[in-house]
Amino acid sequence: MRRELITIFLILLSVHSIQAQSDLDYYLPDRTELNPDIPAPADVLGYPVGEKHVSHDDLVKYLTLLADVSDRIELETYGYTHEGRPLLLLTVSSPGNLKDIENIRKRHVQFSDPDDPGQPDPSEEPVVIWMGYSVHGNEASGSNASLLVAWYLAANISSEMNDVLEKTVVLIDPCINPDGFSRFAQWVNQFRSKVTITDPNSLELNEPWPGGRTNHYWMDLNRDWLLLQQPESKARLAKYFQWLPNILTDHHEMDSNGTFFFQPGIPSRNNPSTPESNIRLTEKIAAYHAKALDRIGSLYYARESFDDFYYGKGSTYPDINGSIGILFEQASSRGYSRSTNFGNLTFPFTIRNQFATSLSTLRAGFELREELLKHQQDFYTEAIKESREDQVKGYIFDPQGDQMKMHHFEKVLDQHQIKLYRFSGNKEIAGHMYNGESSLLIPTNQRQYKLIRNLFENTLEYKDSLFYDVSAWTLPPAFDLHYDILNERELKSLKLTAYTPPEKIPAGRLTGESSYGYLLRWNQYNSPMALYRLQEKGIRILVAERPFTTAEGETYQAGTLFIPVKTQGMQENTLRHNLAEVADQTGMDIYPVSSGYTLDGINLGSPNITPLTKPVMLLLVGEGISSYEAGEVWHLFDARFRIPVSLVSVNKFNTLDLNDYNKIIMVNGNYRMISDQKKDELKKWLEKGGHIIAYKGGAKWLATQKMAFIEFRQTAQDTLEQKRYADLERNTGAQAIGGSIFRTRIDLSHPLCYGYPDDELCIFKNEKYFFERSKNPYNIPVLFDNEPLVSGYVSAKNYENIKNSSAVTISAIGLGRTICFSDNPLFRNYWFGTNRLFLNAVFLGELIRGDSAR
Repeated sequence: MRRELITIFLILLSVHSIQAQSDLDYYLPDRTELNPDIPAPADVLGYPVGEKHVSHDDLVKYLTLLADVSDRIELETYGYTHEGRPLLLLTVSSPGNLKDIENIRKRHVQFSDPDDPGQPDPSEEPVVIWMGYSVHGNEASGSNASLLVAWYLAANISSEMNDVLEKTVVLIDPCINPDGFSRFAQWVNQFRSKVTITDPNSLELNEPWPGGRTNHYWMDLNRDWLLLQQPESKARLAKYFQWLPNILTDHHEMDSNGTFFFQPGIPSRNNPSTPESNIRLTEKIAAYHAKALDRIGSLYYARESFDDFYYGKGSTYPDINGSIGILFEQASSRGYSRSTNFGNLTFPFTIRNQFATSLSTLRAGFELREELLKHQQDFYTEAIKESREDQVKGYIFDPQGDQMKMHHFEKVLDQHQIKLYRFSGNKEIAGHMYNGESSLLIPTNQRQYKLIRNLFENTLEYKDSLFYDVSAWTLPPAFDLHYDILNERELKSLKLTAYTPPEKIPAGRLTGESSYGYLLRWNQYNSPMALYRLQEKGIRILVAERPFTTAEGETYQAGTLFIPVKTQGMQENTLRHNLAEVADQTGMDIYPVSSGYTLDGINLGSPNITPLTKPVMLLLVGEGISSYEAGEVWHLFDARFRIPVSLVSVNKFNTLDLNDYNKIIMVNGNYRMISDQKKDELKKWLEKGGHIIAYKGGAKWLATQKMAFIEFRQTAQDTLEQKRYADLERNTGAQAIGGSIFRTRIDLSHPLCYGYPDDELCIFKNEKYFFERSKNPYNIPVLFDNEPLVSGYVSAKNYENIKNSSAVTISAIGLGRTICFSDNPLFRNYWFGTNRLFLNAVFLGELIRGDSAR
């Protein structure tokens, strides 16, 4: 019945086909033979591609219909966004291939397994090409072009296309970021005039904060391929590894006053782990793009911008997985048409370039098929060979009591197809005792050897000093995990058991009953979540500011939460029910304690046992504030912990009553729109006991308003000697901190550092905020080392400013506190190690004594 309805629908639309073909002539190569039974986008959408910005709903509608009527396309939903929009993948090939597609897929992934004796012959197998569009939602020409690509592959019935599809499997990811794409399309279409407006100042061409670039939580999905903190990325990577494509294209847009870029990027910025065969193939493929763009007269360039260094982007992640990643950057029209340095740039023109390079990729993949398959095969064979020659035979990780943080770490690695192991018994390595039941072991002798080394190695030497993105992304410091490198003897001494992390953190439990009280440790990643859940239920919580050993002989560290039974104002069985429920929801174990009199340390009625207040949080957002960093705070509390935080624009902030909140969070931004009246109110709110947690530009703003006592270190200026104009960009760029990892020493007795297992903590720094050390020796909870660089690039001038500087400054303003970080403790939501500093500032900041913060 569905087929019959589709047939009737196509007959009714046939009257529009001639007009649709005319509209498509602008995009199509010459002499294209088309199947008239395959509906063009205009036949279904009611407007030609490029006439308006397609909505995600319309994109899904058209592609679903196309898959229904074409025997060359299979459509699947591989995941969903935060807002519930489907993530689509079209598999396009010859009808015969599609009937055997699962066997083709299974044979294809054998190319990545050197130990498989039944590897197929590259001359006999199809090449696999993944085409990904609009990971940044406001770079819309990509997804709009995907409509044309899918239609063209379905409708082109030339013998040439038949030959291509017989030897090619094309995977089309038409919209990688549906939530951001939908925001942007809605804005542009809403403010499109009937008369074309090309003025760059027009509302149509200037989307409001936070823009459509990012996903629902304002995360940049093109930085999440390695980090895997967002559902879109997790679902996409699972599908990626099902296929292991030979080419992956990543269609973007750039500044409007540009032309069109395709890779290769700047040669000196290739990651040294990328094999030469990858670089050669990228050059060969580039020739196809040049030819395609020459044919339509488009301007373009390569080798002068962008780089292939950071493996966490869509165009670079394939390079460390035996594939070829290709970045396309089209100058953006932003709306329908925009005046630029090159004349008026129209939306259809941008789509045509994306379409043309999609087809040139298809042509390149077809003609270089055997070479691409051989590259993939050789990549993994070489990886195993290198692993056997490497003195590093494995890595071993200790959660140091925080199994929840370890779980997040394990899940990331598992999604990258890295084999994980536990081992029997205990093992001492380099003076550290590892427990086989909780520690994680990763041998290097596996097909993901190159990725493993890249994720775990600290790098200090670089060919270039300029980076398009971060210069370091080593995972163990980000998770604050203790680890050691294993040699062959050490690895062989362990009896390994393959390990797959559970999908979810195991439920916690109430381990017993007490009529006196219960204890909850603060050393678990979910401890703040459990605290808030208990406070939400009206349970009074106290925190121990010193260690102690209970009558049961269990030792607890500073930061331990104490829940007395008799002062709760609720029945004991109700309290037990609530505790058990929170333990189950958060994965936290809660322990009974029989007496307040301890064997060692403070007693449970000590002056060093302090009541905690439930945080009521306000996060400032809006123009002038980093949407990335605001989104990280929002995601942490809302998505990860299910803790409410109010997102308040600066304009609204100027009119609201601050007394409704006790915590205000200010991420990087300029905050110029805060009125003078509100500044005065904010200071009075602080004096009455409010708390502000701020970092980077937020901290600087507080300092300028005398609400934080921070002295900033300044970088020494260059001498005024003559320098070459041509070196300006390079020399200026070399002074940026693109993103490096630095070691600090922390004061474990300070409330900001409760829950950490030791006094070494790594911090990610990507901007030049340098705090001078406080003159109060008790107000230095986190201090950069003498030689703090762990991994990444930093210029000599910046390095001098970082050494022995303070990472945190706390200021007492009356009864209130401002807690200021020089750097972002939530970077891209994967810096779990420094998350604790931020969470302690929110939940335990009230413990910080005023005389320690002056």
